[in-house]
Amino acid sequence: MDNTIETRCPYYKKCGGCQMQNLTYRQQLSQKQVRIIKLLGHYCHVEEIIGMENPYHYRCKVQAAFGRNHKGETVSGIYQSSTHKIVPVDSCMIEDERADEIIVCIRKLLKSFKLKPFDENNYTGFLRHVLIKKGYFSKQIMVVLVTGTVEFPQKRAFVNALLSRYPDITTVIQNINNSRTSLVLGERSIVLYGTGKIIDQLCGYNFRISPSSFYQVNPVQAAVLYKTAMDFAGLTNTERVIDAYCGTGTIGIIAADRCKEVIGVELNADAIRDARENAKNNGTHNIKFINADAGELMEEMAAEKESADCVIMDPPRAGASLKFLRSLVKLSPDKVIYISCNPDTLARDLHFLSHNGYWIEKIQPVDMFPHTSHVETVVLMTKR
Repeated sequence: MDNTIETRCPYYKKCGGCQMQNLTYRQQLSQKQVRIIKLLGHYCHVEEIIGMENPYHYRCKVQAAFGRNHKGETVSGIYQSSTHKIVPVDSCMIEDERADEIIVCIRKLLKSFKLKPFDENNYTGFLRHVLIKKGYFSKQIMVVLVTGTVEFPQKRAFVNALLSRYPDITTVIQNINNSRTSLVLGERSIVLYGTGKIIDQLCGYNFRISPSSFYQVNPVQAAVLYKTAMDFAGLTNTERVIDAYCGTGTIGIIAADRCKEVIGVELNADAIRDARENAKNNGTHNIKFINADAGELMEEMAAEKESADCVIMDPPRAGASLKFLRSLVKLSPDKVIYISCNPDTLARDLHFLSHNGYWIEKIQPVDMFPHTSHVETVVLMTKR
């Protein structure tokens, strides 16, 4: 594990993405450990944070904004923290290197094909963003060109030029986003090459990845995170499990081989479609996916005297809503596995659950995003 201070990134002070790059990797892990202990250590012992052997170039999802600099030249890169000012970046120490190369190539092709980057002030121009997703194990590559217009001059020639330089690209998609929004993707996509999807493996299972579907950006640590969750759940092939905030079904499908039945719940209809396809592709038959609010579903189950042995919850950074937590207490599963990407909202939610019938038994931090301040944490709770 690297114990030297990383100094090779020239964008450190401008970008703001890697807030902890001025520390050695061991110091980063130590600071994150201390943070979790301060927030959660009064509940139970906090296990030592699990770091990465090689904490560089781990991001398999890379996106770059396109625009012009003060000289009128096309630039691509990362929005400076809390702004919409583009920091020109050719190579990032935490992003997949092949993805960065492809983005630089696309920027050069724009000039060759006389295509203009998008202008956020006037809402004119062509290319707004490039999103690249790469399968860590499969090596499949998806390129999404996010454009401000449906019109794509010399579309076939542009795609062929890109593929001739990078024949390992699996699929190319045009996504149209002409709205005044800070969201990267628009609602309409056109497949220009391939199937519009890629497949990657996680914990021995195959998962379909589409442009808008959520998939962990660090598959190496995602496998650690999910293995920890399964170890904490201690499933014995007899349980009924609810996978709340299930997304494309990754953790529910992994759990299905270890329990009697899984119910995956998710509000995003596109994610549910991918989840059902993922279950089919993995031959998983004891799982069903419901497009609904997880809290409402659990409340209905409790009202109908239905039960669940274990609830696995992986909410967004905002944490779980009070409505969700109350419905969880009503359903009263024997075990709750909380996978958190925000220690502050995790602390808030654990405070509620610990005062409403649950013991906090185990806490395991995982460093999913080295060089940044983010920490993932897996918590095991049992009913008193």
